[in-house]
Amino acid sequence: MAYLAFYRTFRPTTFDEVVRQEHIVRILKNQIESDKVGHAYLFCGPRGTGKTTLAKIFAKAINCENPVNASPCGKCPACRALANGSNLDISEIDAASNNGVDEMRDLREKVQYPPVAGKYKVYIIDEVHMLTQSAFNAVLKTLEEPPRHAVFILATTEPQKIPATILSRCMRFDFKLIPQSDLEGLIKSVFERTGKEYEDAAISAIARAGAGSARDSLSIADMCASYSRGKLTYDDVNAVLGSAEWAKVAHICGSILKEDVNGALTAVEDILSTGKGVGVLIKDILSFLNECTIVKVCKTAREIVNLPDATYKLIEEIASVCEGHKLLRVTEIFSRAETDMRYSVNGRITLETAVLKASMPQIDYDIDALIGKINALEQRISGGLPLNVPAPKPVQSEKPAKKIVLEEDTSEKVEEVQKFEKPAVKPEETATQPQIFDNMPVKPAFIGGIGIDKNKIFAQFIKSLRTTRKNAVLFTLCMDLDHAFEGEKLILFTESEAVLKSLGRVDNAKFISEVLLELGVTDYEVRLKARGEDGYEKALKELKSNFEGTDIEIK
Repeated sequence: MAYLAFYRTFRPTTFDEVVRQEHIVRILKNQIESDKVGHAYLFCGPRGTGKTTLAKIFAKAINCENPVNASPCGKCPACRALANGSNLDISEIDAASNNGVDEMRDLREKVQYPPVAGKYKVYIIDEVHMLTQSAFNAVLKTLEEPPRHAVFILATTEPQKIPATILSRCMRFDFKLIPQSDLEGLIKSVFERTGKEYEDAAISAIARAGAGSARDSLSIADMCASYSRGKLTYDDVNAVLGSAEWAKVAHICGSILKEDVNGALTAVEDILSTGKGVGVLIKDILSFLNECTIVKVCKTAREIVNLPDATYKLIEEIASVCEGHKLLRVTEIFSRAETDMRYSVNGRITLETAVLKASMPQIDYDIDALIGKINALEQRISGGLPLNVPAPKPVQSEKPAKKIVLEEDTSEKVEEVQKFEKPAVKPEETATQPQIFDNMPVKPAFIGGIGIDKNKIFAQFIKSLRTTRKNAVLFTLCMDLDHAFEGEKLILFTESEAVLKSLGRVDNAKFISEVLLELGVTDYEVRLKARGEDGYEKALKELKSNFEGTDIEIK
């Protein structure tokens, strides 16, 4: 006898053998036991979830003379007759290849003849959504009012393509994807019945690859059983599936999460040079990132991923180097890359672009990358580190010291000049004296009499915008500003007219005032900074302004 694939050899023959779909099995069993069989059923759901299998079991059960727990007994004359492939009481029609109006007219004529072996004549129409509109119209009346001995079971993966006039005449049953734990149990039972040894990690890998489909899982298991003559291992399954070497994929993802661009691109090149497809590599990366996410956020991750100890430990180590938001951002980047592969002429460029974007969040203007930058800045603020704010330019050492010579030697003006020449000013005096040396290297440490550290006030302001008051727009606008003090007045400098106008809006100005007031700053101003003006030139300009009308010579 010719070899039968696993999914055919181990196809369920009773309701109790069906994997999951309990909500459908229960209804069908109750209808059989109460003898309330309908005339038209619609089985819809993903491929490999048991639609055709359950239709065949139901067709035999309603004709069985002695059903056992509503399932066909397989021993009565009706069951034995229906087991013969030549019996016409159960007809399975492939609508994908018999989708014309002529085939449906032929079905409408044959349905009038009574069954031969059982009570019902059952028509199973698979992939019914492939029928043409004319074919649907041809079978419509018969489907609504068939002979008492006729039962129609329509199966489809795309119920949205079926006309509403057909849907309204059927009892609809929606099949669900099968959970991984149930698929693992199914594969284990098949291997045990065939005498195949296996590792639990290999079974989990097959079930994950099956993606909720029992037929796909059994097909993969069939290939794996033929690949390995001895005990089936996790590496054997990866080899059958054509996956890239797991350790290399782990190295790629680890380098990306550590923002090591060179390491990530080098590892990608190593894998692609062995002949692995770009699409397969992207799927492997997404699978690994998914496992990292589960390990990062789930308390029962060990049971969910079910991997060998060394493998799980490595995933746990890689996932620990970053926060959950970063994992989510990287996963979304490669998910988009997988979608873009369908329309890309050069898939390698698509993959390498995704690797670069994921590894270099500092050059990405996406909102997720911006949040990552904000988190990094927040950590620097909380750790007492200075923000990356442009500092005032120091006075160049090669410039000669500038002296102020007053032509009019009045004691009152000399006293005023001496006050400005003293860099160390008492706190009580700063409330009335303007600070014209704020952009010079030496600055007073406190703002007029209120005991606030001037060197930290701007960092506290930025942190408040990010954490306490949470205004991301103003945070982004203000983080690159320069700043100085004139007495108790905080001056914010920008070289951008657009930023100046935005910060000058009524709502933004009010918000900034409230934040600064909480920090003890009662007055502030935003000014446009002239490009190229250093601290010395600014101080000189302010000095001349304060001594306007006095003849001052600078030597």
